[in-house]
Amino acid sequence: MSNVVSYELIENIGVISINSPPVNALSQAVREGILKAVVAAQDDDSQAIVLCCEGRTFIAGADITEFGKPPMEPGLPTVLDAIENSSKPVIAAIHGTALGGGFEVSLACHYRCAIASAKVGLPEVKLGLLPGAGGTQRVPRIAGVKAALDMIATGNPIAAAKAKELGLIDELVDSDDLKAGAIQYAKNLLASNAPLKRIRDITIDPATIEAGFFDAARKKLALRARGQIAPDKIVSCIEAAVNLPMDEGLKRERELFGELITSPESAAMRHIFFAERQAAKIKDLPRDTPLRDINKVAIIGGGTMGGGIAMCFANVGIPVLMLEINDEALQRGMDIINKNYKITVKKGKLDASKMQDRLDLISGTTNYEDLGEVDLVIEAVFENLELKKEIFAKLDRVCKQGAILASNTSYQDIDAIAEATSRPQDVLGLHFFSPANVMKLLEVVRGEKTADDVLATSMKIGKKIGKVCALSRVCYGFIGNRMLGGYGREAQMLLMDGCTPVQIDSALERFGMAMGPLAMGDLAGLDVGYKARQGRTDLPDDPKLYRMGTLLVEMGRHGQKTGAGFYKYDPETRKRMSDPEVEAMIKEEAAKIGVEQRDISDEEILQRCFYPLINEGARILEEGIAQRPSDIDVVYVFGYAFPAAKGGPMHYADNIGLKNVYDKICEFRDREGGELYWKPAPLLEKLANEGKTFAQWAKEQS
Repeated sequence: MSNVVSYELIENIGVISINSPPVNALSQAVREGILKAVVAAQDDDSQAIVLCCEGRTFIAGADITEFGKPPMEPGLPTVLDAIENSSKPVIAAIHGTALGGGFEVSLACHYRCAIASAKVGLPEVKLGLLPGAGGTQRVPRIAGVKAALDMIATGNPIAAAKAKELGLIDELVDSDDLKAGAIQYAKNLLASNAPLKRIRDITIDPATIEAGFFDAARKKLALRARGQIAPDKIVSCIEAAVNLPMDEGLKRERELFGELITSPESAAMRHIFFAERQAAKIKDLPRDTPLRDINKVAIIGGGTMGGGIAMCFANVGIPVLMLEINDEALQRGMDIINKNYKITVKKGKLDASKMQDRLDLISGTTNYEDLGEVDLVIEAVFENLELKKEIFAKLDRVCKQGAILASNTSYQDIDAIAEATSRPQDVLGLHFFSPANVMKLLEVVRGEKTADDVLATSMKIGKKIGKVCALSRVCYGFIGNRMLGGYGREAQMLLMDGCTPVQIDSALERFGMAMGPLAMGDLAGLDVGYKARQGRTDLPDDPKLYRMGTLLVEMGRHGQKTGAGFYKYDPETRKRMSDPEVEAMIKEEAAKIGVEQRDISDEEILQRCFYPLINEGARILEEGIAQRPSDIDVVYVFGYAFPAAKGGPMHYADNIGLKNVYDKICEFRDREGGELYWKPAPLLEKLANEGKTFAQWAKEQS
């Protein structure tokens, strides 16, 4: 049929086999091969057709390398028409994952069988898209509208057993030999004179859908959309499945798919999809770099961060030894872990038995001598350089040779920490984000002397514990926190200039940020930033700078934990409310230092908060702190909740146009007090003048 699709006749069953590693994606060659095999099978001695895949999975989705390129025939709808209109029953045999277009192929078949470990799903929404080959029309016809909406709007796969409950899979077969099981299932269907069961022939009675269902669904999805437009269009497609004949519904689906695939939102989300995979690759690291075995991990510090890190490793079956200063602190740490797991169990995301298995993997000690046989140590104590150096000197003494010594520091100098040991090649930063057991980002910080195998091992173990890893060189704050300084600075400057906390946070949340900077400060604790500023000697003597944050802390308003910060909080629900007292205080303080307040647009709020991110990102690239602009985007999407639908700050800048960003920074420089805060990065200036993007610059560097 083709070099990736074969066809054979086994007794009276035609068997189409796809073998296109690594995931049997629906490339042009695969589509063409399936089409030719189905057509050929119509005229041979087969009585039924089994469609299966070699390797580790069924068709795992579209060939995303074809996105953005001219369509190549045959298109997937043509292939699905041939399957659905076959005069002989076609049975999909599913193992691994049948996702996106792969699942849509199976839905065009007349029957579906699967092994118990298989999963099926339509994850297109995670790329800013919707299923474009009948998924939105076929799933509601067979599984029901509510189940279809949940499955397609979340994009999360479901297990074979659940899919069978919903009617999406007809039969579970023995996993030892899927092909043989599928062939036997096909023979059983023939023996029972099973009909050609086409999902397109099912109609949904509109009267079975409660009034207002789709409007309510749109409103619910809009609350978590964060700039994404695909969820709303998915609702429209499923509504079409209810109200329109199949062919008209398919036409509507293709129209809306076409709108999405050309949208900036989908382009941004596809950018992040590829950027996430690219970030895991270290440019100057040989692919065959050997790895160190990580069979046991130690965590220094049992606080919220240390406990969360411990959970990350226990969750994947790696034993963890947690060290604290005394038994009382150790018990507090274990209690935090227990509480976090109980919350997960209560939410139905973890079985109680599995919770106990994970807890059994975490043990505690107060003695450094007990760390002698661990393979990786992660220090997670207070942000105090001298304390960290003291701890690493102890680790150097007690840990075996070859153990990786990592600091979870957010800001401190990894090279200075490494100097406290006799083995700086084994030292690096592993910067987890809070809560560590939830947040996906892991900044891997490469010291001047960090060994290649330490880096390679850390990137691999990061992936194993479910993190998205991004490499950073050493500087104050690394990639994410270094860039964040200007973002937080301008949020507070905007207060002095005339904004309320609600106005600032609302503008950024409408943009798609999960939380505005002032609300985020309240959540993290305003005292945290206050203490960090006290330890810095590089901050200018500017009465506007962090004025409100400092005054609030000195009033005892530390944020949510004290019930008041920039906002006041309901003691029961922790719901934030604007505080007239703070708003009046802002006006008073501005008057005291002679700042004339004015009306400020949402556009200016976005520019003043985001353009410092972009400008500092350009400096980080120039200095070689980040490998590529897309790595910075990964850091901000997965670590700081920058909306994926905007693609991260550097992709967002490319979309705006670097010349526009540069010109506005120059305008702020001239208006807001010179180059102290608004000095354009040389790389930004260069690219703006050349009419280039960060993405183009990255290609030139590679």
